[in-house]
Amino acid sequence: MTQLNYYADVPLDRVDSLRHDADGLMRLRTDLSSRVLVLWQDKHQIVGDERLSPIWHTGNTAQNLLSENQNWVFLGRENNIAHFAVDISHIEDLKKHFHGAHEGQFMDLRSIGPLLDRRQSATMAYARGLLFWNRQSRFCGKCGHPTKHSSGGHIRKCTNDKCKTDHFPRTDPAIIVLVVHDNDCLLGRQKIWPKGMRSTLAGFLEPGETLEQTVARELEEEAGVKLDGSPIYQHSQPWPFPSSLMIGFYARAIDKTLNVNTEEIESADWFSREQLIHSPENEILRLPRQDSIARRLIDDWLSNRTSL
Repeated sequence: MTQLNYYADVPLDRVDSLRHDADGLMRLRTDLSSRVLVLWQDKHQIVGDERLSPIWHTGNTAQNLLSENQNWVFLGRENNIAHFAVDISHIEDLKKHFHGAHEGQFMDLRSIGPLLDRRQSATMAYARGLLFWNRQSRFCGKCGHPTKHSSGGHIRKCTNDKCKTDHFPRTDPAIIVLVVHDNDCLLGRQKIWPKGMRSTLAGFLEPGETLEQTVARELEEEAGVKLDGSPIYQHSQPWPFPSSLMIGFYARAIDKTLNVNTEEIESADWFSREQLIHSPENEILRLPRQDSIARRLIDDWLSNRTSL
């Protein structure tokens, strides 16, 4: 089996049937063994120095979190224990209004992902994406009325009796592609990235497109690259920062001609295997972060672990 990317290996049984069982969820929310993950302003509560792990609250603290906060979600079960996540972003003074604030510190998952157990980080990413969607979906996109929490946080229902639209979490598909020509690959750069950082090209699917068409369009729009044949799908990665699914491809370019659209990206250049293998990882040249699908596409190509 192909190794899963970071954030893709959620260990929980999502138990869809329980999401629609209001009484069952209430029992689990008051069960002292249930575990609760806390997020504040999209940051997770983390404990540890060299070995980091998320804090899971249980007992009375967990019960209070689930009863006092409207934005909670049911994540699933593991070993017959229910797992929830709660968003406390509305709290300004954590030390004053959150009993467990003294434990650990709140950190952005994107800065610590590779330092965590992969299954834990996958669950954290799942929770982050779902809570973010709930927070951003408090009003109906069809009629503008408030929505209400439903199905353990996996549906938001419009409260307007004339509308009653159900809203579901959104996921935005985006392609990400490493283009190669002979012994070189194409990497681009965005202005806002750290100095020296280069990465694969990427872009969002547009209505009426296939994934393969998106790959071809994005490469031509951003770098003027024309493909030799169809792109080859590799693997995907949930990227809930806030709501994307990254769909990874390799592709071959007809030649190394570039026509970079500097309104889309700052620059794009060809790099040889030798250049990337000996990358100093500093302001001269650095590769994408270790937890990204971009980095895996590059690393697999450097190690000849591709279908090209």
